[in-house]
Amino acid sequence: MKIKNCFNSAKVFAFAVAMVVAGSFAFAQSGRLNVVKPAIADRDLIIQIAEVTENAVFYPVDIKGTRLEVLAVKAPDGTVRTAFNTCQVCYNSGRGFYKQEGTVLVCQNCGNRFRMSQVEMRSGGCNPVPIFKNYKTVTETTITISEEFLNEAKGIFARWRRG
Repeated sequence: MKIKNCFNSAKVFAFAVAMVVAGSFAFAQSGRLNVVKPAIADRDLIIQIAEVTENAVFYPVDIKGTRLEVLAVKAPDGTVRTAFNTCQVCYNSGRGFYKQEGTVLVCQNCGNRFRMSQVEMRSGGCNPVPIFKNYKTVTETTITISEEFLNEAKGIFARWRRG
């Protein structure tokens, strides 16, 4: 009888450990900021709308040897916004890229902060370079940014050094 009780205790302990590990993994995934998806090279970037949340998702893209990065985020109004992960003013510094801090994006060169609701809303000034509707194809499930358009944006990433 004692052996059977020990076996049951071991099963309960193993189950408890498994639950703690699974819970920790789920928390770590849900609380992650600055999620970076696998890089693509020399082709269209296709973003799955279902994977975009309030935490910015960064998509590295290599176009003919130049590394670019696109960010996508779900704004408070539920729309998915896209922009190049470089600042319209600071891009030439090499450090004009954004990291998410809480609910804002922060330029790593000048320190300017932008709410998620500001992404893709305006052009000019010190903010992420927007990718407006006329530069992408949006369906119910995906956002596609053409390789041709990505190639046109290579110049703003020429000195880019995401650290």
